[in-house]
Amino acid sequence: QVQLVESGGGLVQAGGSLRLSCAASGRTFSSYPMGWFRQALGKERAFVATISRSGGNTLYADSVKGRFTISRDNAKNTVYLQMNSLKPEDTAVYYCASSTSFPQVTRYEYADWGQGTQVTVSS
Repeated sequence: QVQLVESGGGLVQAGGSLRLSCAASGRTFSSYPMGWFRQALGKERAFVATISRSGGNTLYADSVKGRFTISRDNAKNTVYLQMNSLKPEDTAVYYCASSTSFPQVTRYEYADWGQGTQVTVSS
């Protein structure tokens, strides 16, 4: 069990950058692969990126590959999502979540979720 809290969302112009943070509670953070998902209005929650326990392996959705970077700092119990070259279609509520194996790209394989943080990209 892990509790997650996202932060860093906001309003940004197209082409801009934003960094999201996800702070985890507990001392077992490093035991879990972590993922980022997003959910736009009227759409299903979709996979964005995932990272292995040690941070040595990552996987990205095609829609964000080359623009987004997932990373983690286990000493700080925090996972990050650096978002560059943002597009209006990136507008969504972004969620972090934990899984028990890597890689997982469907929301059904993630057990614990944060409350989400809104990202809005204006054109």
